[in-house]
Amino acid sequence: MTSRKPDEPLARNSRLRLVRPRALATARRAVTTRRTRPAPRPPEGTPPRAELARQARHVLADAVRIARWAAVERGPESALRTGPEAVPAQERAAAALDLTPGQIRAGWDRARLAGLVELHGDTARPGWRLHAWDRDDSAVLRGWVALFDAWSLVHPAPEGVAPSAVAEVVEAVPQVLSLLQLSQGPVLVPVLLDLLGQRVEELREERCEVPVTEQSADPAGTAPEASPGTDGLPALLDWALEGLAAVGALTLDPGADAGHATLTPLGNWAVWVKLEQICVAAQSPAGNIEQSAEDMLRGCARLTPGPARAEYRAWLAARTLSSAVTELLAVARGEDALLRGLAFEALRVVGAPAEAEVRATVAEPSLRPYALLWLAEYEGADPDDAQEVLTREEATWLWVDTAAAVADHGESELLVRHLESAVQGTVPALLDEVRAVGHPRTVQVLVALAAAHPDPALSKAVRRAAFQVHTGGA
Repeated sequence: MTSRKPDEPLARNSRLRLVRPRALATARRAVTTRRTRPAPRPPEGTPPRAELARQARHVLADAVRIARWAAVERGPESALRTGPEAVPAQERAAAALDLTPGQIRAGWDRARLAGLVELHGDTARPGWRLHAWDRDDSAVLRGWVALFDAWSLVHPAPEGVAPSAVAEVVEAVPQVLSLLQLSQGPVLVPVLLDLLGQRVEELREERCEVPVTEQSADPAGTAPEASPGTDGLPALLDWALEGLAAVGALTLDPGADAGHATLTPLGNWAVWVKLEQICVAAQSPAGNIEQSAEDMLRGCARLTPGPARAEYRAWLAARTLSSAVTELLAVARGEDALLRGLAFEALRVVGAPAEAEVRATVAEPSLRPYALLWLAEYEGADPDDAQEVLTREEATWLWVDTAAAVADHGESELLVRHLESAVQGTVPALLDEVRAVGHPRTVQVLVALAAAHPDPALSKAVRRAAFQVHTGGA
């Protein structure tokens, strides 16, 4: 492009504000500005998120200390997890943190389950939640919910119980938690036991199982094999309640006659969140859980990030992670730039299981900027700083791709505002680099921008650049 004199109109209006590009946020605003569905509110009496996060930080305090110690020591300290080789590392951690080896083992398990640390082979890396722990209440609550979801792994199941019976109780516990949440107060353990028994029977009926009520005669006189009846449910209910109490979801009071259980504010909020996720997914006009990845992402496009993540989790829970990741990346390779960004948002919810496949897409030009940002955040970079991993060319390509999403799904005013997020300092510099990156939607983006921008001189320059790209001119 030829240079302009200082007194020409375009030069007076060609300066761009050097701001950090937030590509997906810009693209999402293209459709969320038309969103009409209000965000759900938690039940009355639920503490503010800041207070819930404070309680979650208290529950995971030892896990955070251990994770930070391991983050400093790194490498061999991943042996904290299991096995005889873990003993020296556990002893060093116990001495450094003034905890017992048992507390170290329990805290390490909690740190892994809460996403505070991630294991890559024999190396333990700090999880992104650990980096955000002191400043991001949402990250803290998500970490605690991950621990809450894994309650059955925190507290060992009773010995001598059939694995099938344990699995039945784990599957039935959400019903117990729902009763506790609806009761808004203490519930006697016998009441919970009655409900648990009913739910277990329902699960067996759904699988067309007939419980064994009588033991057949054993001519050899040996003890019959344990039957998955309901005799062992009291012990399994105690195990479940103790496991939920161990993660801070409820409190137990032995009482004089029959004990009772009460959800903590954290537990009450978590159960509400789970129920709301189910309701959101069930009420989705597109039926997102049942839909393909592309239709699911289109159904989530009008949601703000929080509810959208809930939709992603529900959709992912209904599929194997490997097939879900493959399907999401197939959508990302399509022509719709908005869905490309949303696909990587959904992959952020997948986390570690998606790392290998996301890393493989770095070699694909259309996915490279998204993959690099995903990997940077996965490895602990702050989302606001992750853009620094992109080269100038990659950032420009992402700018064009986001502009294509806005042009397809948004309003002209938003496309004009998107101009200010470019990394280049002037419009001529932006146009030169946009033409150089060779994005397949460059012409359409420039034509849409020229039609939308109110400045005649700038609009003319952008239109000329679109014509030059279209004709292959310099």
